[in-house]
Amino acid sequence: MKPRLYPLILCLLAAAATGCSLLVNPLPKLWFYTYGTGTPRGKDSLLNPASFLELRPDGSYTRDFGKFEYGSWLKKDHQLILTSHDHLLSIYPLTLPAPNEIQLTFTGGYLASFESQSIPSLKQKEDPFSVYNNGWRIRPAHKETDAEIRQRLYNHCQFWEAYFRWALDKDLTTVDVRSTPTLIKIYGNGFTLKPTDDLPAEWVACFYDADDCAKASNMIKEIFEHKTIAWAQTDNKFKMFLSAFHQLQNFLR
Repeated sequence: MKPRLYPLILCLLAAAATGCSLLVNPLPKLWFYTYGTGTPRGKDSLLNPASFLELRPDGSYTRDFGKFEYGSWLKKDHQLILTSHDHLLSIYPLTLPAPNEIQLTFTGGYLASFESQSIPSLKQKEDPFSVYNNGWRIRPAHKETDAEIRQRLYNHCQFWEAYFRWALDKDLTTVDVRSTPTLIKIYGNGFTLKPTDDLPAEWVACFYDADDCAKASNMIKEIFEHKTIAWAQTDNKFKMFLSAFHQLQNFLR
């Protein structure tokens, strides 16, 4: 064996001894906002505990930092580069303080920290953070028909069902139900329709205008007044809400 091969062999043995850690990309995960350092500006102030960034191994992403978008991502040098579906480019200086943490630098030097969860599923239908389960977050370019508004609500309930199934499958102890934009108030042992004055601005922004948003509220109100949700007899809150939102989808069909 020629002497010049020894350094290469030693490097390969070192990589094997560390579990090939040098070859593992730590970014393809589901990242949740935890806290920030500095003063956020403009839309950056919309970050909350439900703000997520899902970086998939195939180079696609979804995120909601106050507004939902999807597209493609890549890491170049010490930057995370996001190219949205409508060709908008977002570039963030990136650091990795720990294997399960990333920090992105926003406008004005605001430093936002995110902690990771494993990606719920590579199947779009089973991932609550996929485009498939988040079409309801995308504002339409025109006024919608009643059927289109109903479909938007159906997809919203589809998201919640996938969300609680994810929590159940991953054996999570708690999940945030207050920060996600919704017209439904979820509490300990049930849910109810939020009054118009309590609707989050982010929820209203999912519709073409306030009139379409009001139609959506009336559709859910009608279900609550004339249909019966059969609450699952279980102490597991995730199972209970998973079942309830599945029933809501059936009523919206």
